[in-house]
Amino acid sequence: MTDQFTVKATYGQVFAVAQFRAVFAGRLLGVMSDTLRAVALAVLVYDRTGSPLLTAVTMTINFLPQAAGGLFLAALADRFTPRTLISTGYALQCAVGLLLAFGHLPVAASLVLVAGVACLTPVTTGATARVLAEALAGDTYVLGRSLSYIVAVCAQMVGMAAGGTLVVWLGVERTMLVTAGAHLVAAVISRLFLSPARAAPANAPAKAPATDGGSIVRRTLRGNAALVASPGVLKLIMAQCLPAAYLAAAGSLIIPYSAHRGFSPQQTGVLLATTSVGMLIGDVVIGRAFAPATRERLVLPLLLVMGAPSLTLALDLPYPAVAAAYVVTGTGSAYLLGLQRRFLEAVPTELQGQGFALLNTTTMSIQGVGPLVFGVFAEFVPVGVAIALTGVGSVATTLLLREAVRPRPVAAEAA
Repeated sequence: MTDQFTVKATYGQVFAVAQFRAVFAGRLLGVMSDTLRAVALAVLVYDRTGSPLLTAVTMTINFLPQAAGGLFLAALADRFTPRTLISTGYALQCAVGLLLAFGHLPVAASLVLVAGVACLTPVTTGATARVLAEALAGDTYVLGRSLSYIVAVCAQMVGMAAGGTLVVWLGVERTMLVTAGAHLVAAVISRLFLSPARAAPANAPAKAPATDGGSIVRRTLRGNAALVASPGVLKLIMAQCLPAAYLAAAGSLIIPYSAHRGFSPQQTGVLLATTSVGMLIGDVVIGRAFAPATRERLVLPLLLVMGAPSLTLALDLPYPAVAAAYVVTGTGSAYLLGLQRRFLEAVPTELQGQGFALLNTTTMSIQGVGPLVFGVFAEFVPVGVAIALTGVGSVATTLLLREAVRPRPVAAEAA
C-alpha cells in the first residue's frame, strides 16, 4: 500500500476540505431532487395512463440511458473542468424540472426528456470523482468516496419517503418546481465553490494519447478500450458492480415477498428501508473504526456478509429475522471502502474522469439488469427462493473474484 493511504483519516478532515463540502451539498440536493421528480412523474404518468408498466418505466428511466452516456459521451468528463460539467448538469436538471412543471408535456415527451438528461449523468459523475481525487489525499479520499456514497443513499431514502407526501400536499407541478429549485441551488453552489480549473497532478502526462483527436464519441470509445486494457481495472469494476446487482435484485423483490408472507404495508415500508439502513451503518462503522489496511483485508469477508443472509429467506422466517437479514446484507456493502484506493491507482491519470464514469455506467446498468433477471426467476419459483438465489449468486461471484479483491502485498504493488 502506498504511504499516503496507510494513515487513518477522520470524517472531520474530509469535511474540512471546501471542495468536498461543495460536492457533498450539491450531491445531496441533486440526488434527493432526482428521487422526488421520479416519484412525482410516476404519479403523473399513472394518473394519465393507468398503466403499471409505464409507471414502472418512469421510476427506472434514470438508469438505462446512463449506459448510452457512459459508452459514448464519458470522454467529456476529462475534456472540461469539473466545475463547468457539474454546474451545467445541475442547470439542465433544473430546466427539465421547469419544463415538466409548466410544459404540460405528453407522457412520451416527458419520459424522453428525463431519459435525455440522464444520458449526461455518467459525465457529471466522472467529473465529481475527479474533484474528489484531486481535492482529497490518501485515506481522506477513501472516506470522501464513502461519504459521497452515503449521501446518495440517504438522499434517496428521504426523497422516497417525502415524495408521496409532497405530491399529495403540493401537487405534481409544484413538486416539480421544488426539484427545479433544489437543482438550481446545487448548480449555484457548484459554480461558486468549486475551483474554476483542474489542477494537473504532478505525475500526469502532458497529453492523453489514448483519447487525443476525433469526436467525443471516438474519444470515449478509445478511452473505454484503454481502461479495459489497463491492468486490474476491469476486474475491479466487476468486483464493485456485480455484487450491487444481487443486492438490488434482493431489494426489488421485497414488495412481492411481503405480499406472499402477508406483511402489513407498514412492515413492507420498513423492509424497503432496511438495506439502506444497513449500508449507512456499515459505511460509518467500517470507515470510522478500522485502519485503511484492515479495510482492505475486510473486503472478502464483507462481500460474503453481503450475500449470505439472503440465503435464509428461502425459509419462512419471522418478520424481525427478515428485517435483520436485509440490514446485515446492507452492511456488507462497506466492502467498497477497501477497493477505493486500488481502483484510483489502477485507472490511468489521464483517463480518471472517464474511468469513474465507466464504473458508474456499469454499476447502473447491472443494477437494472439484476432485478429483471431475478424477477423472471420469481415468476417460476417462490419469491423467497428467488431472493435466496440472489445470495447464491453473490457468494459464488465473490468466490470467483476472490483473487481480484484480496489486498496485494506491499512488495507486489511497489513492483
